[in-house]
Amino acid sequence: MKKNDLSVFEIEKEGFRLKLQRGTPDQTTTSAPPGTASLPKIAIIPAETGKPADTSSLKDIVSPMVGTFYRAGSPDGVPLVDVGKTVTEDTVVCIIEAMKVMNEIKAETSGVIAEVVAENGKPVQFGQVLFRVR
Repeated sequence: MKKNDLSVFEIEKEGFRLKLQRGTPDQTTTSAPPGTASLPKIAIIPAETGKPADTSSLKDIVSPMVGTFYRAGSPDGVPLVDVGKTVTEDTVVCIIEAMKVMNEIKAETSGVIAEVVAENGKPVQFGQVLFRVR
């Protein structure tokens, strides 16, 4: 991390979340085994445990990658989905640009869009909630 000037690295897979972060004394950390003193400390981050009561029955559509979130297929385009629109597993709900590649993101769930969480044109992280579906 020091060599590449990284301050934070985060990954989430199958409900397991790992976050490596340099220089934050307020996180719980594990000790490194002997002989690995140059390795970064590993921060243990608890998963989100509760949502507000009004979103408890909603399903989240999350980002499958790190990139820039776009609601439409072009800068002047109409958003692919909006609050109140019915979606199926195959409905394209947004575009995420990663390394100059535009990736269509599908809902992978059925229902009605209840909330647009991510902000158009802003970066998103892997596992970040993009939409909530009722």
